[in-house]
Amino acid sequence: MNKAELIETVAKVLPTKKDASAAVDSVFDAIKGSLKKGNPVTLIGFGTFKVTKRKARTGRNPRTGETLKIPAKNIPVFKAGSELKKAVK
Repeated sequence: MNKAELIETVAKVLPTKKDASAAVDSVFDAIKGSLKKGNPVTLIGFGTFKVTKRKARTGRNPRTGETLKIPAKNIPVFKAGSELKKAVK
C-alpha cells in the first residue's frame, strides 16, 4: 500500500478525500516532528518509532576497493508492537 492508497482507505470514513489527505499528512508530520526533536512515538498495539544513532564506520567502494569513512548519523527505526505482530502471523 502506498500513500495514495492509504488516503483512499481513510477517505472511506471521512467526508471527503481532501479531509483524508489532510488527516494522513498531519499524522506523518506529527511523527516526523516528534522524531526530529528526538522523542519516540509509541502507538500502543501498533509499534514504536524512534531515532537511533548509527556509529561512524569504515566502508569500501565496491568498484575501486578504496576504503572510505562513513560518518555517524541518526536514523529512524520502527519496532512493531505485539498486536501488529499477531495480525501479520
